[in-house]
Amino acid sequence: MADRERYDLIVVGSGPGGYVACLHAAKLGMKVACVEKEERVGGVCLNLGCIPSKALLDSSDYYAAARHRFREHGIRVGNLDFDLRSMMNRKDRVVNDLAQNLRRLMEGSRISMIRGTARLTDGNEVRVTPKGGRKGEYVTIYASRAVLLATGSEPVQVPGLPFDGERIVNSTDALAFESVPGRLGIVGGGYIGLELGSVWNRLGSKVTVIEMLPRVAGAVDGQVARALERVLSRQGFSFRLQTKVLKAQTVGGEVRVVLDEKGRQEEAVFDCLLVAVGRRPLSRGLGLRELGVDLDGRTGHVIVDAHYRTNLPTLYAVGDLIHGPMLAHKASAEGVAAVECIAGLPGEVNYDTIPSVIYTSPEVASVGITEEKAKERGVAYRVGTYPFTGVGRARCLGEVDGFVKVIAHSRTGRILGVHIMGPHASDIISECVLAMEFNATREDLARTVHGHPTFSEAIREAVLAIK
Repeated sequence: MADRERYDLIVVGSGPGGYVACLHAAKLGMKVACVEKEERVGGVCLNLGCIPSKALLDSSDYYAAARHRFREHGIRVGNLDFDLRSMMNRKDRVVNDLAQNLRRLMEGSRISMIRGTARLTDGNEVRVTPKGGRKGEYVTIYASRAVLLATGSEPVQVPGLPFDGERIVNSTDALAFESVPGRLGIVGGGYIGLELGSVWNRLGSKVTVIEMLPRVAGAVDGQVARALERVLSRQGFSFRLQTKVLKAQTVGGEVRVVLDEKGRQEEAVFDCLLVAVGRRPLSRGLGLRELGVDLDGRTGHVIVDAHYRTNLPTLYAVGDLIHGPMLAHKASAEGVAAVECIAGLPGEVNYDTIPSVIYTSPEVASVGITEEKAKERGVAYRVGTYPFTGVGRARCLGEVDGFVKVIAHSRTGRILGVHIMGPHASDIISECVLAMEFNATREDLARTVHGHPTFSEAIREAVLAIK
């Protein structure tokens, strides 16, 4: 055993919540240590989630464009094919380059990286067991101000659907298939299932999404979710809605799945089954229960106050560990806010203006409340929509599926929510996030001059369509 020097702040986890918190704390003059159990920094998002999935989505989208859209632009492609290994190698290079850049950034900010598995022994002390170390070997580090937990989440495993890493897989496994599955079943119609389904559908898989709810993408606005389902169906997706998966087993290189659709059972057969029903907080082994840290008994989330502090005064938590949408940018915003609270500054996150994105084609991006939520809360509202078929830039690109939907308060005109399905939705939603952050009204957006021809013109047109 060896003891290390004291730090102002110890951050456990180097994902989007953790590394952003480290960098902000260092900027505020704190002496910071970051404990990370994996070899590379960046957490699940950079190494196993957001970044590798988007790299494959982009590669597969280029291939799909060459197959289906180049011809209308007058581009002829002969003997079109793809090399899956090269796609995977490119994905790995993207991840590695970003991880190396992040490592250098943290080193340049004089953040001490401590490799190993963390366990809290009190609110200020962290015991770190080095990876591959001798039994009983550990180091103890101390935080004079606070310890911030940012350990993220892990895939939920469903009873009766045991992961084997080859046939019955989680989202991490589905980013590393060695060949394209002929028949891919996906349990869960959320953003993870739809995005990974898009990758393999474009590359030739027959994709079937099995969802127990009446619609896919259940968190988004209903009008958008229904439109997205129609578009994905045209692309080759099959949907089994209001259907449960009772069990699955691998037999002779196939996955045999027992389905229950409204009480009627049947069997389906796939080459691979991706289980993507959600994620759960990754708090195992941290010693939280032993320390008496308050946890949500149903979900396992760490309970924090408005300053991201647990019931232990020097222990904080952010990101997927606490309640709220499991989004990388939400974790990063909370990392900054928590550090500011630790430093005695007024740190906070406006949860009403956190955008969400589904990287299908077309993309779906949203901020604020849905029309269903407005009705549920009894809010007086008006709606304006505008299709991308009427947007010159979308016509030029040849991507006209989708629309912009703006929800505004009936009396004040304040923007309450914006929902976009269409090309570059992930980028143009930022204008709407900024508008809502500054409490903009429908008139403010209507009077904002947009470049022509651009995709963002659809936002102004949707606002003008509000009656």
